[in-house]
Amino acid sequence: MKKPLSKPSSKPLYKRALLKISGEALMGDRGYGQDPKVIDRICRDIKNTISMGVELCLVVGGGNIFRGIDGESNGMERASADYMGMIATVLNALAIQNCLERMGVDTRVLSAINMMQVCEPYIRRRAERHMERGRVVIFAAGTGNPFFTTDTAAALRANEMGCDVLMKGTQVDGVYDADPRKTKNARLFKNLSYHEVLVRDLKVMDASAISLARENQIPILVFSIHNKDGVREAVCGKGKFTLITDKT
Repeated sequence: MKKPLSKPSSKPLYKRALLKISGEALMGDRGYGQDPKVIDRICRDIKNTISMGVELCLVVGGGNIFRGIDGESNGMERASADYMGMIATVLNALAIQNCLERMGVDTRVLSAINMMQVCEPYIRRRAERHMERGRVVIFAAGTGNPFFTTDTAAALRANEMGCDVLMKGTQVDGVYDADPRKTKNARLFKNLSYHEVLVRDLKVMDASAISLARENQIPILVFSIHNKDGVREAVCGKGKFTLITDKT
């Protein structure tokens, strides 16, 4: 079992982490696409985090460009819509890679759908070798299969890479009992169990992702990706966040 967070520290509490970034987080105040300023801030936070010795890999969503579930609701066949969403994640992964490399961070994009001209295919041992060499690995195209979300891909890759924690950067600073953007007195949960998330249907991640993390005892740390130095602080147990483990 991975060690859960204890008290806040100036040093990272986890050696290897997977960071899940939603596509919507990359929009900033825009209604569509990518905001270069937001991507720059997130990448600078990632750089500061790995400078502390943390081995970091990423899974990025594509909802700022295309969401498969939205395509289905508009009459598109679900599998085709999901494949379009996977391709959108590759666009975001390449944007993050470009930004990180401009900052001097060695980075690799590995796609679950083969796109040899623009990125490497996902091979588990290759990904592990990249991480051992200190590179930030960005996993794109979800699991490579329709009907699975990038949340599930994040839980899967976190397990395959032997990560100590799955960090989900969201639009708000943790898991609440109601949407804090709509409900004034919404209550932040500091700690939750996997079972509580599923029973309460809290929607922080889809059920298959939560179940996969529970089965492999990978803590899920939910925080706001919009806070300055949010990733670095969360790794050290600082700031606002919700920690999901097998115990509360």
